[in-house]
Amino acid sequence: MKLIFPLFIIFVLLTGCQPAPQVSEFAVHYEQPRTLKAFALEDQDGAQVTTEQLKGQWSLLFLGYTHCPDICPMTLAKLTNIAAQLESHQAVNVWFVAVDPQRDTQAKRKQYIDYFNPDFVAASAPHKVLFPFVRDIGLIYAINNSDQPEYYVDHSASIALVNPQAQLEAIFKPEFKVGEVPVINEAQLIADFKVIVPKSE
Repeated sequence: MKLIFPLFIIFVLLTGCQPAPQVSEFAVHYEQPRTLKAFALEDQDGAQVTTEQLKGQWSLLFLGYTHCPDICPMTLAKLTNIAAQLESHQAVNVWFVAVDPQRDTQAKRKQYIDYFNPDFVAASAPHKVLFPFVRDIGLIYAINNSDQPEYYVDHSASIALVNPQAQLEAIFKPEFKVGEVPVINEAQLIADFKVIVPKSE
């Protein structure tokens, strides 16, 4: 009996010192989340959205544009499923940040986002406001030949995770497969999210 007790104590100490679960290679989790700088964008209803709209909830932010042929619609469809599946763990707010303000008017953004999920935020702003905000959430975009009627916008396919203190908490990266469009893995993002974000009570 004297031997069992010390062994039990050692077992408890060892199991208590196990490393915390780690995110996959498709997620970058910041040990020290970065507070976002003040910003003011416009949502699909013409209302101003600022840092305050990010506080008090977890948010997933994705870049795109309404003329996007593949990555954007595919990712928004996945985000609709992800938001629904995470509901029982932790509700999330989803922002579609439109990085083509020249074509992505308020009306166009509303029509576009309503097709996927009218509860999502579809925000944009002039480039002088938009670019610093996008850079602040760890993403990037670039526009070439915007003087032509049709043009593509290069943008990150990653998704930024912002915590309830309006801090950049993590970045979820897409999968790159030969011959396929780089998009997030739905199941993997959910698994990584659950490692990072505690279940709501």
